[in-house]
Amino acid sequence: MTDAAGPPPRAAATVVVLRDGAQGLETLLLRRAERGDHNSGAWVFPGGLVDAADRHARAHLGAFDAATAAQRMRLDDGAALDHWIAAVRECFEECGLLFATPAVPAERLRAWRAPLALGQRHLAELCAAEGLTLVLDELAYLSHWITPVGRPKRFDTRFFVARAPASQEAAHDADELVEQRWLRPADALEAAAGLKLMTPTRKTLELLQRFEHVDAALAWTRAQPEVPPILGRIGSGSRGERPVAPDEPAWVEIGRLDPAGRGDASYEIRPGVPVRLSARVIRVTAGNGSVMTGPGTNSYLVGGGPDNTWTVIDPGPADPVHVEALLAAAPGRIDSILVTHTHRDHSPAAALLRARTGAPVAGRIADHAAWQDEGFAPDRVLRGGETLALDGATLEVIHTPGHASNHLCFLLREEKTLFTGDHVMQLSTVVINPPDGDMAAYLASLRALLALDVDWLAPGHGFLMAPPQAAFERIIAHRLKREAKVLAALQAHGPATAEALLPGVYDDVPERMHPVALRSLTAHLHKLRDDARADECDGRWAARPG
Repeated sequence: MTDAAGPPPRAAATVVVLRDGAQGLETLLLRRAERGDHNSGAWVFPGGLVDAADRHARAHLGAFDAATAAQRMRLDDGAALDHWIAAVRECFEECGLLFATPAVPAERLRAWRAPLALGQRHLAELCAAEGLTLVLDELAYLSHWITPVGRPKRFDTRFFVARAPASQEAAHDADELVEQRWLRPADALEAAAGLKLMTPTRKTLELLQRFEHVDAALAWTRAQPEVPPILGRIGSGSRGERPVAPDEPAWVEIGRLDPAGRGDASYEIRPGVPVRLSARVIRVTAGNGSVMTGPGTNSYLVGGGPDNTWTVIDPGPADPVHVEALLAAAPGRIDSILVTHTHRDHSPAAALLRARTGAPVAGRIADHAAWQDEGFAPDRVLRGGETLALDGATLEVIHTPGHASNHLCFLLREEKTLFTGDHVMQLSTVVINPPDGDMAAYLASLRALLALDVDWLAPGHGFLMAPPQAAFERIIAHRLKREAKVLAALQAHGPATAEALLPGVYDDVPERMHPVALRSLTAHLHKLRDDARADECDGRWAARPG
């Protein structure tokens, strides 16, 4: 599904004004007046709508590469220029900072602000009267935000970043903006600050807190290879209705479930609450959320054809509450149970659900018993390549060893949706734990999935994911990058134990997760050994010469 058409967004421009303060980079934030809309009282950067009269100021520009600017903005030259000009004008109207030369006494400039804001005078007239040249190259193009579908007012806003003009003092207009502060981004984001921040403002501050000074922020901004549009989507949850940005886990799923922007799709996964993903698929998440399972283990009900019977994929942990939630969520009789693999958060409820429904269980037995559901006893052992005809749905069985020797994925052909179990997880990489886990097999399984005709991933933990191929490629690249890091550590420090290599190889992972990371590190070492690139002797590993 794609986002439904709504009111066309209006072109706008915003300037993120920066300065170097005593404790690091600071940005200017302004508080909007109370006007009865959802933006009332919000702390924002100066900005507003592009005005038709802004084009007249094109005659007052200094040296500026308009063609390159237009290419980066994916606009024609004139439209791109008008966004830059609007950013300069709005910044002047709202906070009194003007990106222009030569310097003009503040008293003379102040008289222009209200007439400009009211549309009684235009920026071109100011430039002509005061002999000003706009210095657009002081502004760097930062980001492109589009208001979510479903909002009554929508804006297509280009964000710029700039150093505050020297020898000028910011002063909010005391009409639309009723307060101003220079704040370090991290301080603005602190809950204790109590600032109402809209999503684009919050995300921009999160980006800016990476930089220690203005030069670094400007250099990064200008070095961006591209500036893609960011279209938020409206979701609901414990913090009420709010825009969800593309880098949030729920963004893709919300776009599928609520293309019209009603706001009834959730940005949170709530245990026991069924989510209708399609006419054929319902998700119910177990209440076993943790650092290892994320929001909890997903169970999926698939079917709903003429007989209204349903198949459960991954019944989850041995939790009677979750079993009751599955039974309550099923619109009809549960007549079969499928298991992606037999780790203890995915398969133990199969026995409980079978006892309640009489539904047979299908899956595979792992090659090694460690970390497995030892009580798993399938009525049918599945093989890769089989096709399962369900009520109103067809599942293709795909054997994907790696995370576990018995791991299966199931492809719902009618919807091109792949139920991935733990082969692909959202927000984190899966643990590969030898001897049952095998890094070489895991990478081979991922590469095999690249050839599938699939549009959606339904993971064992997290929301729906898309596009699938990008997810597969990202995981493969991540694993190979980690492998290269392991090999470099061996070459620099070997012979060494896996425990000795761990802090350097996983220096980007919190120390509390190192015991888990040690399992995947061991899997990488085994793969390097099998690839004849490393050797092990008495628990110490070394890179093989050559």
